[in-house]
Amino acid sequence: MTKTETSQLLRTPFYDIHTSLKAKMVAFSGWTMPLMYTGILSEHHLVREKAGLFDTSHMGEFEIEGEDALGLVQKLVTNDVSKLNINQILYTPMCQDDGGIIDDLLVYRLGEHHFMLVVNASNIQKDYKWVLDNAQGLKVKVRDVSYQTALLALQGPQSGKILQGLVKGDLDSLNYYWFIKDEVYGIKGIISRTGYTGELGYELFITDAKQEKLEGLWNALMEKGRDYGLGPCGLGARDTLRLEMKYALYGNDIDEATNPLEAKLGWTVKFNKGDFNGREALLRIRDNGITRRLVGFVMFDKGIARHGYDIFMDEERIGYVTSGSFSPVLGKSIGMAYVENDFAETGTEFDVEIRGRKCKAKVVDTPFYKIT
Repeated sequence: MTKTETSQLLRTPFYDIHTSLKAKMVAFSGWTMPLMYTGILSEHHLVREKAGLFDTSHMGEFEIEGEDALGLVQKLVTNDVSKLNINQILYTPMCQDDGGIIDDLLVYRLGEHHFMLVVNASNIQKDYKWVLDNAQGLKVKVRDVSYQTALLALQGPQSGKILQGLVKGDLDSLNYYWFIKDEVYGIKGIISRTGYTGELGYELFITDAKQEKLEGLWNALMEKGRDYGLGPCGLGARDTLRLEMKYALYGNDIDEATNPLEAKLGWTVKFNKGDFNGREALLRIRDNGITRRLVGFVMFDKGIARHGYDIFMDEERIGYVTSGSFSPVLGKSIGMAYVENDFAETGTEFDVEIRGRKCKAKVVDTPFYKIT
């Protein structure tokens, strides 16, 4: 992966493919990434109905290995990594001492004393420093392999049929949040049953492969998927897909000023596992009671509620929007917001201020889109 000389934005190994497909490229977390190819709406429906291929090589990957690896990861995250079997994956926040969320990430257990953390692109440097600071004095090796790792996400109901023809293992036996080490198009890598869309999907991690091999993998996936309607998809559809599932986006819905309990991620906080960063603060927050909650809402009036828009009950400000967009599947505008506890119950109606105009919205159960 190389930097451009003009913009200093990083390019993934698939950059030339994106430009050859006339993708609209945008700056994102220090990278130049495809926002869309044919359009966000069409790419969104493609993933919900058939299959889409995403370049997610901008994500960060750290490997932690050694005698104290489990202890270090347990200290770093709120969830209980000791419960993971080898080849199993765990979603978890990583908190600072006051309970604020440094990042949300996936933990892959590669071996008894070997783990991989998959972190958000915008947080790679910050996260890596945090991991190294916490690793001081421990018997571990920590490696940032983010810039040697390519990552593709094949998502959608047809994704298993497409990928099966290019791997040796049996994908039907690969359960959600598990992975296998296999060859894809003759390239060794990790295939995980994960994704950010809510659909059946797989993520392919390839480390230290040459660009021409990676481009060959992309082309092989697209060729194999031709009969299944596979198409390339960009960050725009990835965002609307995750919003329909109410998956949190770091920097919008969660950050260092929010904690897992108010973000409705309390299921990832295992107080009984022992000590971890932020445990005491989160215990105090739990015992004192949270004052706001992250909710999903649907707009009644026309308009899209964007990040940062204020929410009112009558003339009183009761919260703010964290994410909002038009839902292609539901055909209406949806969003996520932090609101005061008294207004967080399903069915509560409030106003979102959009460009000086009060627009009606209602708290609803989530996910917005339920896969059948």
